[in-house]
Amino acid sequence: MSVKRPGIDTLAAISDYYGFELSFEELGEFQSAVAGSMAIYDRLDELADESLPVNYPRAELGYRPVGDDNPLNGWAWKCSVPGADEGPLVGRTVALKDNIALAGIPMMNGSPIMEGFVPREDATVVTRLLDAGAHIIGKTAVPAFCFDGGGCTGYPEPQPVNPHDHGRLAGASSNGSAVVVTNGEVDMALGGDQGGSIRLPASWSGCYGIKGTHGLVPYTGIFPIELTLDHVGPMARTAEDCALMLEVLAGPDGLDPRQYDVRTAKYTESLSEDLIGLRIGILREGFGIDGVSEPDVDAAVKEAVSVLEKAGARASEVSVPMHSDGLALWSAIAFEGATELMVRGDGYGTNWRGHYSTQLMDFYGRARRARGHDFSDTVKMTVLAGHYMSEQYNRHYYGKAQNIGRRLARGYDNALQEYDLLIMPTTAMKAVSRPADKHLTSTLAGALGNLHNTAPFDVSGHPAMSVPVGFSEGLPVGMQLVGRRWDESTLLKVAHAYQVAVG
Repeated sequence: MSVKRPGIDTLAAISDYYGFELSFEELGEFQSAVAGSMAIYDRLDELADESLPVNYPRAELGYRPVGDDNPLNGWAWKCSVPGADEGPLVGRTVALKDNIALAGIPMMNGSPIMEGFVPREDATVVTRLLDAGAHIIGKTAVPAFCFDGGGCTGYPEPQPVNPHDHGRLAGASSNGSAVVVTNGEVDMALGGDQGGSIRLPASWSGCYGIKGTHGLVPYTGIFPIELTLDHVGPMARTAEDCALMLEVLAGPDGLDPRQYDVRTAKYTESLSEDLIGLRIGILREGFGIDGVSEPDVDAAVKEAVSVLEKAGARASEVSVPMHSDGLALWSAIAFEGATELMVRGDGYGTNWRGHYSTQLMDFYGRARRARGHDFSDTVKMTVLAGHYMSEQYNRHYYGKAQNIGRRLARGYDNALQEYDLLIMPTTAMKAVSRPADKHLTSTLAGALGNLHNTAPFDVSGHPAMSVPVGFSEGLPVGMQLVGRRWDESTLLKVAHAYQVAVG
């Protein structure tokens, strides 16, 4: 295969974009120089690419379930991939969010743009699950490119429904994973979290979900959104299963630039510890958010704190004023960062060392250019805003948001010197009704209106977990636990203690 050399008209368009002001004669000279440089790409075509390993056979490639075979629309695909005969997850069934590469199994990432893509490699988390004896039985439905905090923009229809009220949203891009876990269709599932998409559906659907410290679990082989926001982690019906799954998943793989100085632990060993003397900071800014918080949600979380106090913890209020700016910082990072990486960068971008899924880049790069009209409204809005801000303001606000994000993180770190963990509602409100129409304002309200308490911790990178703490008006309420970096053990211990205390 030979790389196509650019014509003079193509170079003229590039020159105009960058303001080079090259004359026709100069363009001709550069055309020859550029064409000569292309020989290096001819040599690259002769060299074999690197690929992630596929160590376990696919027992059944499977099918797209419909009707009674998919009662809450949580599945994107059903299949059968058994893992090792021995290991901590033997006998456990696992579902994967459908932005995770599972060789031989279609991956749509919630969009018709990806229809027909079948990965040839297994993500690192897939290999670790199978090495631990898990049986992967399917991929779970997601909204379009996982860029949706409510779960209302996915493909194909019908989309996941809330297990407790089918007229309401199940919550965020891991909604399919939450639905099949909560409904008992699978033992545990993998979710992804860039703005809260493990914790949001756990809160609205009523299961446990934990986002570890940024970089704890390798993201290799998963469709990215924004390198500094990307997380992946467990969802299950118990804190114990989350801990067990996290033990299997955590640790560096040498291929993910998000992973630096990673520290892991035997998370299941912490579950037996008591809460005597544990210091809980009730985050003031996480409650009573103007125009957003529901009083019954705030009350349910405070009642859950009293349960922890009866178990030996000590709780008092703490303030981190910058928490209220966390969503603004996240938005500035997500708008420009996702535009650069997820869209203009064909999913992977440049300027980092690690594994690039070139098969995905090839497929998606061609597909998005041919089918850009099929992007969801949430992605279109993000790209329009992100591209404008990048071009108009020279990426100033992206850089400023990242800089201020360190200040936000320090605010949490300072509070966590005094307290062992912070507590607030996961979502300030219970699950909302599915938008009645497809109008832009309705879609954006359903998809991006619940991130206030979750998105800040994707910016700061702190571990965060949603714990179900009962129901109000027939809908689940989630309590969010936030800990020190690399201290997932404390979150899981507290979640387990609460679970035991309430039976």
